[in-house]
Amino acid sequence: MKSLNISEDTPKLNNANRQDELGDRIDKSSDLQSEAQEDNDIGQNDLDEKIGEGRDLPSKTQEQKLDNDTSQVDSSDKMNESRDVADKMDENRGLESNNQEAMDQTTEEVLGEENEQEPVFDGTEIPGMEASRSTSFRSWDLDPETQGVVEKAVALKNFVKEKGVVAVSSVLRRLSGKKDENGQDVFEDENKDVPDSTENSDAKEVSQKTTEKSVWNPLSYIKISRDADADNKAELREEVVGESAQLIVMKGRILLYTRLGCPDCKEARLFLYWKRLRYVEINIDIYPSRKIELEKISGSSAVPKVFFNEILIGGLSELKALNESRKLDEKIDFLINEAPSLEAPLPPLSGEDDLSNSGAIDELALIVRKMKESIVVKDRFYKMRRFTNCFLGSEAVDFLSEDQYLEREEAIEFGRKLASKLFFQHLIEENLFEDGNHLYRFLDDDPIVSSQCHNIPRGIIDVKPKPIIEIASRLRYLSYAILEAYTSEDGKHVDYSSIHGSEEFARYLRIIEELQRVEVQDMPREEKLAFFINLYNMMAIHAILVLGHPAGPLERRKLFGDFKYVVGGSTYSLSAIQNGILRVNQRPPYNLMKPFGAKDKRSKVALPYPEPLIHFALVCGTRSGPALRCYSPGNIDKEMMEAARNFLRDGGIVIDLNTKIASTSQILKWFSVDFGKNEVEVLKHSSNYLEPADSEVLLDLLANSQLKVEVGCARGCGPRPGTQRELGDVEAGLAVLQSGIDVWVTVAVGFDVWVIGLLNGMVGYSVMAESKRERSRKAYGGEREKMGERRNCGPSNGNKLGPT
Repeated sequence: MKSLNISEDTPKLNNANRQDELGDRIDKSSDLQSEAQEDNDIGQNDLDEKIGEGRDLPSKTQEQKLDNDTSQVDSSDKMNESRDVADKMDENRGLESNNQEAMDQTTEEVLGEENEQEPVFDGTEIPGMEASRSTSFRSWDLDPETQGVVEKAVALKNFVKEKGVVAVSSVLRRLSGKKDENGQDVFEDENKDVPDSTENSDAKEVSQKTTEKSVWNPLSYIKISRDADADNKAELREEVVGESAQLIVMKGRILLYTRLGCPDCKEARLFLYWKRLRYVEINIDIYPSRKIELEKISGSSAVPKVFFNEILIGGLSELKALNESRKLDEKIDFLINEAPSLEAPLPPLSGEDDLSNSGAIDELALIVRKMKESIVVKDRFYKMRRFTNCFLGSEAVDFLSEDQYLEREEAIEFGRKLASKLFFQHLIEENLFEDGNHLYRFLDDDPIVSSQCHNIPRGIIDVKPKPIIEIASRLRYLSYAILEAYTSEDGKHVDYSSIHGSEEFARYLRIIEELQRVEVQDMPREEKLAFFINLYNMMAIHAILVLGHPAGPLERRKLFGDFKYVVGGSTYSLSAIQNGILRVNQRPPYNLMKPFGAKDKRSKVALPYPEPLIHFALVCGTRSGPALRCYSPGNIDKEMMEAARNFLRDGGIVIDLNTKIASTSQILKWFSVDFGKNEVEVLKHSSNYLEPADSEVLLDLLANSQLKVEVGCARGCGPRPGTQRELGDVEAGLAVLQSGIDVWVTVAVGFDVWVIGLLNGMVGYSVMAESKRERSRKAYGGEREKMGERRNCGPSNGNKLGPT
């Protein structure tokens, strides 16, 4: 008798094994064979029908077996057959559970972002989600009468959440599944015990069923996109590994003294790289104390200077002279075999010449630290929502009154001063600080800040915040040094591994910790523009070092939306900086909502008007993007125009005069609204940054309406040729679909919050009503007792006036 065996990933028809097991005991009839054949035909449907029907099929098959055994064998055989049936039912239950586990595992692999704490639209935060996402639906310590209602509310919440996760996971599982040539879902087979012949026969039967279905599969483009991203990532990894494998392994140490903007220093770096020598760079502009050390050792502060252990080789000319005389190989052999002595200069030490931790002690920070240790910080219920890690304004006022010996009104004013310094803020930003039952939260206790922000130290910083102009200046010089030392001369290749282990990057991490309580609203336009561009580029490098290069749309959403910094008491992602600050709160490409809401205080930090040239200055780690460079506030407009010319002339726009086709970068398509109202205006705006001859040709073709525009990777990098336009359209559609899914999830979460809040409100109302009835009952009972006493104290003859 034939039965259907559901494996972990794909259903397999294991008919031969079933016949061997039951052949000695069961006399098969033609009717039962036909019914089993119908069951096998059911098992040849698509994957969803197999999974849905496979759960009911084992019980039906076992019932048929049991009926057949009852009519064919004696009572002892029946008992043995019952045991076999029970074993097979347990086996089928195990197969069913394995199948469900495989589905859950596939869902977890594909939907890697379902456990994320904040839904985003392709890297853009949903306005108002920070407050709702910080709520918690833990059960309270209630009496037994109301505990059952609360448990029902929690069960309803879990049901809504589970259904929402299943719906989203099913959609994304469909989107992320692989397809064969016939459009059939293909999953990895984990059942290695099934013979190959059975697999081939099953595949043929399945392919015959699926040929009648539509062969159009839009997810094949996703597969191409993933393959292209994987190929690019593999090529990049091979380049990095190949370069690191070529470096000479040596016991000694090479120190290179440099400074910012030195042409000879660039040549010295290239020379050492060409000789495959690993070196440690010391920039005397970043480490001023090393300038004094260099003068003592060499007698001059001129750079570049190269040291092989404790031996001074000299500058660039001395290196080239040693190389021409072939004496440099002897020096290299010395480095390979000899370790540096105690007299050799040391590499930069951690925290050397770093001003991040220096400055006056902030007395307000000490008070806030003491307040945080004294008052009760816990989860609280406020306006039908539950917020985590918050405290009452009245408790803060009580502490400030006792600790600072202030009157209550003075304590309220002092609390407002602390809130204005961004130590804490109202949960939903209703006020700055007030006495009473208002809820507030410390900055480092915010769940989004603690989970997604990568520039928050542990605890409260004791040093007074420095002016943002000073921090931006130090950040600019440090970024300049990092880009000079660890990027290629054209700014299109980055040595991420060397950056990650450098002292300059460690200092960068300490500098960005100072941004949590700075004032950024009053920065001048030029200062703000240069600061956020430099911060964006360094933040992208930091995000790639932490998360890795994104391999697909979901990874890009995580890179641009979930990796954040705290700047001035607010959280900023890469998307928030680009679309919210620099583009003045405009919608990102293929998204439905703006980065900042109407009441979002981050909108006050945005620029006065959009800057279209910022798209040629922002770099997010793609090889087809603009070149990395550092921008200064004094020449920000000139430097952005230069970046636009370099990008557009170096493949951003390519015009073919023979076919009269202009190939443009995807940047001009994604952010076309920043350059013009239509395609012609975008090209006219771009022609201002092309070569004069190319600009004239482009304008003539536009005037005659003879130009055909193709959007693709005009720079010759990225996915394989011929697929860029298709991949762009498919990714755009996926972005829109993902945005719709995020909106649905947001609405579901909001409805979940509303339902739980309503039930909790009903519970609270019932408790208050019950307590009120109890008080009324007691009061009424006491009055009746008093009236009874008054009645009992009168005469027995019924005189109502009582004794005289």
